[in-house]
Order: sequence, then structure tokens, then C-alpha cells
Amino acid sequence: MNGAISLMLIGMGALVMLNVPIAVALGVVAMLAIWIMQGSYMLPNTALVMFQGASDFPLLAVPLFILAGGIMNASSIARRLINLATALLGFVRGGLAMVTVGSSMFFAEISGSAVADVAALGSLLIPAMKSRGYSKEFAAAVTSSSASLAIIIPPSIPMILYAAMAQESAVKIFVAGIIPGVIGGLGLMALCYYYAWKYNFPVEQRFALDKLGKAFREGLWALVMPVVILGGIFGGFVTATEGAALAVLVALFIGVVVYRDLDFKSFYQACVDSAIQTAVVMLLVAASALVGVFLTESQLPQKLAGSIVSITTNPYMVLLILNVFFLIIGMFLHSAAAIILTVPIVLPLIHQVGIDPIHFGLVLTLNLAIGQQTPPVASVLIASCSIAKSDIWATTKANLGFISVLTLVLLLCTYVPWLSLVLIKMFYAS
Repeated sequence: MNGAISLMLIGMGALVMLNVPIAVALGVVAMLAIWIMQGSYMLPNTALVMFQGASDFPLLAVPLFILAGGIMNASSIARRLINLATALLGFVRGGLAMVTVGSSMFFAEISGSAVADVAALGSLLIPAMKSRGYSKEFAAAVTSSSASLAIIIPPSIPMILYAAMAQESAVKIFVAGIIPGVIGGLGLMALCYYYAWKYNFPVEQRFALDKLGKAFREGLWALVMPVVILGGIFGGFVTATEGAALAVLVALFIGVVVYRDLDFKSFYQACVDSAIQTAVVMLLVAASALVGVFLTESQLPQKLAGSIVSITTNPYMVLLILNVFFLIIGMFLHSAAAIILTVPIVLPLIHQVGIDPIHFGLVLTLNLAIGQQTPPVASVLIASCSIAKSDIWATTKANLGFISVLTLVLLLCTYVPWLSLVLIKMFYAS
């Protein structure tokens, strides 16, 4: 059995190195493992397993949040959020970098996708920063790192995937991400302010109440979106999946009826782009269901738990080991693939040593947020570099300070569980 598992992992690694899509690699090695260990008569069941794995009701939120982000990008919602953030922060030295962070925090409350964040905001803010004297590497770095707040601040697509895999409440995991997301945003802004004085970045504009008032009026409906969506979810009026559907409806209403700048052509393109992103994620989910079945029957999660418990049963030492593990995994796997592939393996260990699964879900999400910034995969960083036309390694060097902030937030949340659990205890105390 152990030899079959080793061959399975080696085979998947070899296929990935040959540039085979991760979802295809997962599916191929899982089907081969099932065939070798259980016989060819089990192969017809693989289609049913894949369908069931990808058809859980909570996962319906994934394409809906992706579509909501696409609609925001196709209309003027993202631009109005940037204008409001500029009116609030533009008078500070280096304010445009802070605007990038602030806009990402706004956008994160609607899309839940870091890549969507970069696509929507980076195309506007990166050229603006370059024109104001910011280096293209710095512009790409701050845009990329602030976009990763989208998987910490609710609603978050990786959090939805974790909730589905761990059979936990997506809403509670959303709540757990509020305080760490705000701390991360403020930390990135503080670092931007430090760099602004170090490199003499410009002040964008003088603070003016009339400009702030105008930006607020123009962006009011854009601000209504996170209030309606998160208010409905946290207030218990809608589930996370229903909240995602609500996000699409509100985005359509604002883009078509209120701002009147979302035409059929733009909406169609947003649907196509969202369908492509959804297909990538859901194919990963379906393929991982096969891997999950094989791992469960081979009892690999229990064996892994036993191996680590034989070394230590201290929850904080276990979290330290898992942090190192996930930071390495995040360098090579997309966040969705990392969650789908590893959560079924480590979850028995989490329960065995008494770690709160909500707390662990946030720690995992923060690790993957950092992984989006660390090559060679670094999906969000690569997207930002493509917009800025900057070298990925030079941008990584400029990004080290921002990665350090995210790492500090990870350590705080890992070893001060109160940060992620206090709101849950406040709102969901029995």
C-alpha cells in the first residue's frame, strides 16, 4: 500500500513537471491507483465519484462569486471604489500605494478571488503608479500582495473550498477572517507609508471634503454591495451560497440600472471569463474527489497523524510543522489545488491533537495567501507582473517586505488563536 501511494505521488509530480494540468494529473494518477489496488471493475464508479465531489451545494458559491467579480470588472464599480479610496488616502505621501491596498480590501469583500482583484484593480492602478514615479516592480508587488487579502477577508473562495472539504461552516470561517484581514491591510498600508518616505513617493492630491463627498456619492452603490452581501450572510438571512447569488444580482442591478455602463457585450465576456475560471477550479475539485476516496481507503491520513503524534502532541508544535509544510506546498500548487489535495490528509491530525478546525482553516488560508506571492507558481504575482510588464524575480525582491507583513499576520493568527476565534465566540456563543 505504501509503495502504491509513493508511486502515485511520484507519478503526479512527474506529470506536473511535464506541464500537465494539475487537475488532469490528479485524475490520471488516482484512476491508475484505484485500478492497481482495487481492480478495473471499480473504474466505472470514478465518474460518479467525480460528479458527487463537484456537486456539493456549498461549492455553488464558487462560480457565483467569480461571476460577481467579473461583472464588477466589466462595469465601473471597481473604478468608483478606486476613486473613493483615492479621495480618502490620496493626501498621504505614497497614498496611491495605500489606495491600492484599500481598494483591494473593498474589492475582496465582493469577489473573494485574488486573481480577479489583480485583473480588476491592477489594470487601473499599476499604470497610474508607474506614471507617478513608482517603479514597475514596486507597483506589481503592492498590487499582488494586497490582492491576496481577497482570500483572507470574507467572502473567500478558498475558505468556501476548505469549508466544503472539512464539513465546517463557511460563515464561521468568514467571520474568523475579518480581524486578520484588517490587520493585514493596515500592516501593508503602514509598510507603504514607510516606503513612501524612504523613496520619496509623491502626494496625489490635497484632502478636500468636496472631492471626498463627490467620490462617496458616485461610489455609494458600490459600497452597498459588501454591506448587503456580508450583512445577509453574517445576519443569518442567507447562506454563503445564497449570498454569492445575491452578489451577482446586486452587481447586475448596479451595473445595468444604476450606473448604466454594463452592456450585453461586456456582460457576455464577463460570463465567458468566469466560466473558464470556474471550470479550472471545479475540475480540480472533481479530480480531487478520486484522490480523496483512494487516500481514505488507504488510511494515509491516519498514518500521517500517527507519525506526527509520535513526535509531538503539542498543538502549537503541530501547527509549526504544518505551517512549514503549507508554505512549501503553496510555492508549487494553486490555492484551490493545495486545499483540495491536503485537507483530507491533515484533518484527522487536526482533530486528534485538539486544534479548532476553524482556527486551522484560517491558518491554512493565510499560508496559501503567502504562497500566491512566492515563485515558482505564484499565480497572483505572475498576473500582477504581466500587467506591470515586470520581471518576476525582480518583483519578488521588491515584494519581500509585503510578504513579511503577511507572514507576521500568519504567526499572530497561528499562536494567538483569539484573533480568529473571538468574533465567532461573540456571535455564535451557545
